Amino acid sequence: MASCYVCGKRKVVGHNVSHANNKTKRYFYPNLQRMKILTQKGPKRVFVCTRCLRSKVVTKVL
Repeated sequence: MASCYVCGKRKVVGHNVSHANNKTKRYFYPNLQRMKILTQKGPKRVFVCTRCLRSKVVTKVL
């Protein structure tokens, strides 16, 4: 699983908890989008989370 190029967000582990309090493992995945962004060395194709996109931390290359 990839992580966000900007903030490093990746999947985290938790539990599914039933009414009988049985616990099974589950994963919480961030909303990652693969896109071309502008870096100091030029355009680069990376995974970026939608939170970083919405807050305008990265600039997209069209």
